[in-house]
Amino acid sequence: MTLLSYQVFKTVAEMGSFRKAADVLGLTPSAVSHAIASMEKELGFSLLNRGKNGVTPTNYGEHLMPYVNAVLNSDESLQQIVSEFKGLKQGTVKLGCFSSACTNFVPSIITSFQEQYPAIEIEIFQGTYDDVSYWIKNGIVDFGFLSTSSARDLGIEPFYRDPLLCIVPKDYEKKEDTPVMTTGEMAKLQFVVQRESTDADIQKYLKDNHLDIQTRYHVVDDLSTVALVASGFGICIMPELTMNGIPYEVRRYRMEPEAFRTIGLAALNPELMAPAVRTLYHYILEHFRNMETN
Repeated sequence: MTLLSYQVFKTVAEMGSFRKAADVLGLTPSAVSHAIASMEKELGFSLLNRGKNGVTPTNYGEHLMPYVNAVLNSDESLQQIVSEFKGLKQGTVKLGCFSSACTNFVPSIITSFQEQYPAIEIEIFQGTYDDVSYWIKNGIVDFGFLSTSSARDLGIEPFYRDPLLCIVPKDYEKKEDTPVMTTGEMAKLQFVVQRESTDADIQKYLKDNHLDIQTRYHVVDDLSTVALVASGFGICIMPELTMNGIPYEVRRYRMEPEAFRTIGLAALNPELMAPAVRTLYHYILEHFRNMETN
């Protein structure tokens, strides 16, 4: 098997189509089909399920994919190291991020980074905490933004402390005459909650403070959550960063006890990063260290 056959398999699996993969790779559909057939013959098992609605990886294909990613990432690392020997800074970096990191951090950081390193290409993958963690572990991204609560067994370098806020409808009248929202007051109210994969830090806060909340509203994205709160369906807890740019009129309260999520960069093996990956990784960390000192 060759690197090209690995790349063909990866692309077909991602695109779900031989024709689309051929367009992306600049090959003919027959060449793509031949590469997959040759790979399957050499392996002795099928990699893809062919159907009327496209192609999907078989169980064998799914299990093989992380190793294919590892081979392709190793080749990319080799190419980057050769470029570094030649005094060049070039290569491709795949960065995973969750929603509020994508909107608050990524645009300015990547813009300034590419002004300094124009030959390094960056691909952005945005998803939930669980998505980013999965992508890192399976070699789909080189590293990514995660919170320390969601990183679990991944190594993470923390750099940003993001307060958690209680979000209530704008006409909500507090029963307690305090500038903060206490867990006692929150315990009496209806909540709008998100899936644990989206808000691991909030789930941790609820658990640590024994808030056995009641809810009939289970949503995925931040905007929908705040929209329901603004319409009077309940309250929610949101990181401060997430509330930046939210268009709905709501009230925001610090909580008692207070809480934060700690955001950082997570990676499998920071010491084994390819040159371009290592350059962006340290650039982001340095960016936030400079923010703390200014």
